[in-house]
Amino acid sequence: MNGKLNERKPIFEQIKDWISDQIIDETLYENDKIPSTNEIVEFFKVNHLTVAKGVNQLVDQGVIYKKRGVGMFVAEDARNTLLNERKHKFKDEYVKPMIEEMSKLGLTVKDLDQLIELVKEDYHGKR
Repeated sequence: MNGKLNERKPIFEQIKDWISDQIIDETLYENDKIPSTNEIVEFFKVNHLTVAKGVNQLVDQGVIYKKRGVGMFVAEDARNTLLNERKHKFKDEYVKPMIEEMSKLGLTVKDLDQLIELVKEDYHGKR
């Protein structure tokens, strides 16, 4: 994320995703300090409570932890926790609906493989 938010999902979720993405792509590692709530507020120009809600969800998940008076830090195994969560979401939000649509269209796994290859070629050609 580049400091710009969108209207497709709640802001607190976008803040949560922004921090999560930095952990997943290893910009932030275990025990690294994450930006403070005030820094995130300033970066995104959003309400303090909105940022706190996104951050607190990560705390509740055990992805980050607070050191009183020091800041918030990436928890051990946070990356794996987030990857597992995203894989489950991916399955539920993309794979299941895709399988249902494949069935409606009478597509086989081989048909799907061909479609994926076409999309990959388009994707790599545009990079």
